[in-house]
Amino acid sequence: MLNLISGELKPGSGRVQVFGRDLSGRPAHRVARYGVARTFQLVRMLPSMTVIENVAAGGVFGYRRYWGAKLKRRARYLIEHVGLGGKEQMPVVALTYIDQKRVELARALISDPKLLLLDEWLAGLNPPEMKIGINLVSGLRYEGRTILIVEHYMDAIRSLCDRCVVMNSGAKIAEGSPEDVLNDPEVVRAYLGDDDA
Repeated sequence: MLNLISGELKPGSGRVQVFGRDLSGRPAHRVARYGVARTFQLVRMLPSMTVIENVAAGGVFGYRRYWGAKLKRRARYLIEHVGLGGKEQMPVVALTYIDQKRVELARALISDPKLLLLDEWLAGLNPPEMKIGINLVSGLRYEGRTILIVEHYMDAIRSLCDRCVVMNSGAKIAEGSPEDVLNDPEVVRAYLGDDDA
């Protein structure tokens, strides 16, 4: 679904509308200009670059584009904001996995997106890192950002979501509050099997 919204894939049928704008089939760079930014389940870095260079790269393509000194100021602010203060000149390949995820998040945020897509942003993190990640995303939520999360970590869903949609094999099977959805027998059956429903 995130690939359809972000322009990574074109829909075979139906429409993709974000804030009333039809984004169906538009390429990813155009979707970004309309205010959609994303992270990926598997972190995508520019491996030969530093933290600040990776973050700044996102400022060129998005909804609000930045250049020069303004771009560097915004990148530095976001690096600090995601908890990487003091690491801006480090090569991204020298970072821990959670810090690489933070770089990717800062890069997505640099254009001040209207819609932030997080694709299993907590995947691959250990329990203490997950808490850090949940707190970071929670802070973004309280800033008033619209965030669409694909996530399988149920504590994150409970902590971060006001509304959930559960899909199974591409079809919506439940929608509502996290508690209602996570207790829905069809959701339990789909994810845990018939014996647990």
